[in-house]
Amino acid sequence: MNSTLAKKIFIMGAKYRNPSLWPEYDRLKESEWYSSSRLKELQLERLILFLEFAEKNSPYYKKLFRRCDFSVSGVSSIDDLKNIPAISKNELIEHSKSIHTDYKFRKEFLAETSGTTGSGLEFKKNENWDSVNRASMMRAYDWYDVKPWDRHGYFWGYNISLQHATKAKVLDYFQNRFRIFTYDKEMVEVFSRKLSSAIYVAGYSSMIYEVAKLINDLNMKKPILKLVKGTSEMILDVYQVEAKKAFGRKIASEYGAAESGLIAFECPEGSMHINVEDVLVEVDENNEIIVTNLVSYSYPVIRYKLGDVVTLSDEMCGCGRAHPIIKEIIGRKGASVVGWQNIYPALTFYYVFKNLAIEKSVLLNYKAVQKRKGLVDISIEGMVNVRHEDILIEELMKYFSNDVSFNIMFVNGFDSNNKKTQYFESYINLI
Repeated sequence: MNSTLAKKIFIMGAKYRNPSLWPEYDRLKESEWYSSSRLKELQLERLILFLEFAEKNSPYYKKLFRRCDFSVSGVSSIDDLKNIPAISKNELIEHSKSIHTDYKFRKEFLAETSGTTGSGLEFKKNENWDSVNRASMMRAYDWYDVKPWDRHGYFWGYNISLQHATKAKVLDYFQNRFRIFTYDKEMVEVFSRKLSSAIYVAGYSSMIYEVAKLINDLNMKKPILKLVKGTSEMILDVYQVEAKKAFGRKIASEYGAAESGLIAFECPEGSMHINVEDVLVEVDENNEIIVTNLVSYSYPVIRYKLGDVVTLSDEMCGCGRAHPIIKEIIGRKGASVVGWQNIYPALTFYYVFKNLAIEKSVLLNYKAVQKRKGLVDISIEGMVNVRHEDILIEELMKYFSNDVSFNIMFVNGFDSNNKKTQYFESYINLI
């Protein structure tokens, strides 16, 4: 599909589905270069309006504010939000009906998410919320001179049933995109040839890595892309090596969730800027992120513990934008590694492999699985490498000592199952 036709279809579709898209996009473009102090003022203004609405229209928050003696009229700073207890995903699910506001919106969409934990959440999303999320993405795409209607490749889950396959192909056509279905040599070659007409690619970072690796191994023609967007997963250092070689640029990180909205997007300078106009980010004492979605009027998401551990930064980015930065997404708080004597956070593996990358210049793609107490199987992608095994064991010993034994295995590659990749899986509670 040519760009002119694709743009017309996009505009027509937005006019029907997201009538507030362009006004919201203009609003975000206006505030893009605001100073840090102005952004904080704007965020506080939007927070107060949002809390007032939630208190008036959400049975859950009306009761919660009363119970914790929280008064919106007394809010004078962002810190006052800490007087409201944080909420988990399980609590969102449990209280879903009463969290929903009783306000009658002109247009709503049904949204659902399972997440890496498998916990299903279903909620109503008002049209403006949906439009703001899309407008935020459009603004971020502008940083790379990309428009949402541009031709693009898509790495995502794919349902092979005839009904869903047909629907996916129709949607792909009207969104001017094409996707990869399997990761065999022939399909990657077909996908690679299509990339010559693409402006950008997007999808799960692990899948982008798998295709990049095959393109490099098979010495296929390298496409010239403006943006390689990875979402929903951690982006390992080893992924970037293959991405740069295959696509001419690193994977840019998009961070968010269906219930939290777009939280942050990486600019060309390498900083993940928080979308502070519409999202408020805090971290607790364990650096677990807490998100308030300032446009979730139909289903208020206030101080939501997303489950990720991150580090924040107020340093000024070279791009000139004053939006605060998520410096690092360390990963899911999630499961624990069970030793003979002690319990360890699964995030320890993040530090182990990050240290190898920074201190030893050894970039490894890995998966760790625990099925028995005191023993973890670690699969490393690539040929057997005694040096890599030795320095990995040495680094693991720094964190786990002799409390956990490790079975190191080298594998040709990992199966791509069109699902989010989890770098540590524990089955120990099932035994």
